[in-house]
Amino acid sequence: MNGIEPPVLQVEGVCKRLGGKAVLEDCSISVRRGELKVLIGPSGAGKSTLLHCINCLVVPDKGDILLEGERLDTRDKAALCAFRTRVGMIFQDFNLFDHLSALDNVAIALRKVRGMSRDDAAARAREELEKVGLGGRGGHYPAELSGGQKQRVAIARALAMDPRVILLDEPTSALDPELVGEVLSVIRALAKDGMTMVMATHQMDFARALATELLFMEHGRIIEQGTPEELLADETTRTRDFCQRLGELG
Repeated sequence: MNGIEPPVLQVEGVCKRLGGKAVLEDCSISVRRGELKVLIGPSGAGKSTLLHCINCLVVPDKGDILLEGERLDTRDKAALCAFRTRVGMIFQDFNLFDHLSALDNVAIALRKVRGMSRDDAAARAREELEKVGLGGRGGHYPAELSGGQKQRVAIARALAMDPRVILLDEPTSALDPELVGEVLSVIRALAKDGMTMVMATHQMDFARALATELLFMEHGRIIEQGTPEELLADETTRTRDFCQRLGELG
């Protein structure tokens, strides 16, 4: 025993073809408790597909997903459902139920999946909405919320399930620029509290400040990985070149 904690999440050699085209090739990630791994790279690099494969919303053609050392059998529906309760997913476009209030969007999985009573689920939902700064918005419907508020409801919904890992698929990409900060501040607080996360983003200042490791993807492969200090150092790396181009666009 060397005292190093084993990974919470392991992704080993994941491959995926869509429409006859290879969109992921031999992608592997290892995430320990409390780490924030950030996927960066150009559009179409495979970042979203990799996150969807990790949560088996898109089933990989090859490769293995392990959560706390347990290998996921994607053919076992019960195991897959249990896995998804422990691996939260935050989408670009929020994926809220329009006909449910913010409170009920958070509470519904607690009732339907966890079997909690309506009152207990509502109490937990209020607690999680409070954590993301929406304690007074529980009765509002998605149409009555800003994009930043909707994304914070989605984060509260994921947190309510007590996940071991949260996957975030460019959680600010659908937001107006002035709303990005409120979502990033919630994610920053989660990182500070030790939540284990894998996040795809183009918010490079955020990634530089908080990422445990950057993983640069291109053409469906992870071609560079390392700490922000390593990949954004003075010497030329593909990651640094990409980040400089993003800065020029900004």
